[in-house]
Amino acid sequence: MQSVLTIGEVSKRSGVAASALRFYEERGLIASEREGSGHRRFSRSVLRRIAFIVFAQRIGLTLDEIGDELAKLPADRTPSPSDWEKLSAQWLQRVDERIAELQRLREGLTGCIGCGCLSFEVCWIANPEDRKGRAGPGPRSWV
Repeated sequence: MQSVLTIGEVSKRSGVAASALRFYEERGLIASEREGSGHRRFSRSVLRRIAFIVFAQRIGLTLDEIGDELAKLPADRTPSPSDWEKLSAQWLQRVDERIAELQRLREGLTGCIGCGCLSFEVCWIANPEDRKGRAGPGPRSWV
């Protein structure tokens, strides 16, 4: 098994475009070594960091937040499963909140989405005198 991978191999293995890998490297989220020719070479452990980045983005973390989280990992060794478990354990509440938000959204898709515009009959009761409209634009119950 190879100890280092090219950017093409990392891209293929991780499912992340090479351009995104270069961007992640520019942001300091992943690191590579350069050969004399200037080609990037990544350690195999970068695959776990990339999987972490992809997962973190899917649950709504920004790249800055992801960078902050990755900075908590040990720099002197490859992170262990225990290191990853500690890092991701903090996210459980965020994931649960996201699930609850998506469930509310799903329930609202067939009814009013909270903006006072879909049904005068229902919204007259739920949003008398268009109070939600005074709170600002958009679906106020979801913001």
